[in-house]
Amino acid sequence: MIFKQAPEHDRRDRALRRQMVMLLPRLRRFACNLAGDIDRGDELVQAACERALKRLTQFRDGSRLDSWMYRIIHTQWIDRLRRRKTRESHAQDRHDHQTRDRIAPYPARPVEAMVDVRSAMAALPAEQRAAISLVVVEGYTYAEAATILHTPAGTVASRVARARRELIRQLKNERPGRLFRVVEGAGGKDMRP
Repeated sequence: MIFKQAPEHDRRDRALRRQMVMLLPRLRRFACNLAGDIDRGDELVQAACERALKRLTQFRDGSRLDSWMYRIIHTQWIDRLRRRKTRESHAQDRHDHQTRDRIAPYPARPVEAMVDVRSAMAALPAEQRAAISLVVVEGYTYAEAATILHTPAGTVASRVARARRELIRQLKNERPGRLFRVVEGAGGKDMRP
């Protein structure tokens, strides 16, 4: 037996799909900030969109589609971090076992690279990067970001404050001749050159 959706569900699904397409630039920016890499960010957006499309019936009318999508991206990202930590742990165990008695023939050389805001963001702890991406980059309030991240608003505010301090510290250290000042902005304090 083939089950067809009622016409109103079809209209609702089409409207949600159109809204998702309009959200893609914002979703991509958020995912790239979380992942610290454009390709991984694009993979997160794709996986989140696939999941959302499969579960459109779970979206509650009257809810914010953008918050729902950000939550899916954040959950996908956390799942990937957990899987990667597990794989890295196993790989490190194998590496330690293989190189236990070996000494590297050449000392490691530091590679100098230009550090910008994106790489400074990528260096932040995952929780801080998610919070500052939602509040500073996407413009959500602390309460809205807390809802998306399933975290108390005070925790989000604390993570954003620590992330801002760390970004300022990193950017000052990388560019000693350039000063950053903290100015009051719409969502609290913003970094401005």
